[in-house]
Amino acid sequence: MESFVYVLNQRGKTLMPCSPRKGRKLLREGKAKVISRNPFTLQLTIATGETTQEVILGVDGGYLHIGLSAITEKKELFSGSVMLRKDIVKLNSQRRSYRRSRRSRKTWYRPVRFSNKGKEEGWLAPSLQHKEKSHRSIIEKLEKILPVNEIVIEVASFDIQKIKNPEIEGVDYQEGEQKGFWNEREYVFHRDNHTCQYCQGKSKDPVLETHHLESRQTGSNRPDNLITLCKTCHKKVSQGKITLTVKPSKGYREAGFMTSIRWKLVNSLKEGGRNLKYTYGYITKKKRIEAGLEKSHINDAFVIAGGKGQSRSNPYSIIQHRRHNRSLQTNRKGSKPSVRKKKYPYQPGDRVRLERELWTVKGVFNYGEWARLKDRNGKIKNVATKKIELVKYGGGFSFEY
Repeated sequence: MESFVYVLNQRGKTLMPCSPRKGRKLLREGKAKVISRNPFTLQLTIATGETTQEVILGVDGGYLHIGLSAITEKKELFSGSVMLRKDIVKLNSQRRSYRRSRRSRKTWYRPVRFSNKGKEEGWLAPSLQHKEKSHRSIIEKLEKILPVNEIVIEVASFDIQKIKNPEIEGVDYQEGEQKGFWNEREYVFHRDNHTCQYCQGKSKDPVLETHHLESRQTGSNRPDNLITLCKTCHKKVSQGKITLTVKPSKGYREAGFMTSIRWKLVNSLKEGGRNLKYTYGYITKKKRIEAGLEKSHINDAFVIAGGKGQSRSNPYSIIQHRRHNRSLQTNRKGSKPSVRKKKYPYQPGDRVRLERELWTVKGVFNYGEWARLKDRNGKIKNVATKKIELVKYGGGFSFEY
């Protein structure tokens, strides 16, 4: 597998990438300068030709992962798998609870106004909106280092009710599994035969309660995330005295996500005047099997872009980081919790230099005086921030081989 150094001309316009050997030669001769290490990108300091080849970018979108592959007629110039953030739903739930608490303490006398707010056409939930923007952000980042002529993205539509019940048809779509029940709690009791699912009634406790297998903040109140427990067992589970063996179902977040944002993502990418095409999952699967490739986000993106026999590139592992990590300090003895509003000079994902070696910032502590660093081998080291030098801001995405 090949590795590439990405190149810009004097005006910042993208050119075809070069080999690491040629990149080192350009730096030694003073014909280029380093403008990014994430991924490694050079900008020429001399005038040069601007002829480029046709580059096609394939995008395999997803709820937690994005597959990317940029190819020419003979080579794959870039490949990578992006791991998106998983904490958006939980953080939004925490923010909602903080705001409710603040309103009840400070503005309780004001009339209720939540019902005055409407939703615009095309509205997306904040968590889905973040993921849609993340797809656009990583595509725009690649357009800054490669002369992309065409983008091909996979879209999909899932019939979730059909997945749950293959025999569903007609009016059954309007009559869900909870038809005839007042709420989720009543349905879960009926589903579990009004019996504690841990002790099976051995505790003789007549009071039944519903328990969330996954936190309500992230797992919601869907029936698949609820289980019936008696009050005695529920208390022991909450105290950690007993452990449930049943696991929450994965749900259909991925399918719902792709169904919700597929055309919104396509239309938003088209607004920039891009040459954009789309394909479907069954076509991707057929091409991947014909090419004899294993199932992966990177291989899917490769065949989405039209890859067949091109030489492959060394894939990047791309991780999305939280940039503005203000946190609620809840462990301060003798004082009430407070939000840290000060932004420290170093953030997770930043590249720094320590004694001529490059490290990645993993976190900052002791009021910003110390940083926890990680090298490419995974070694962890705590260092005073005055001893390190900033090389490159993380920018939300970190690229590693």
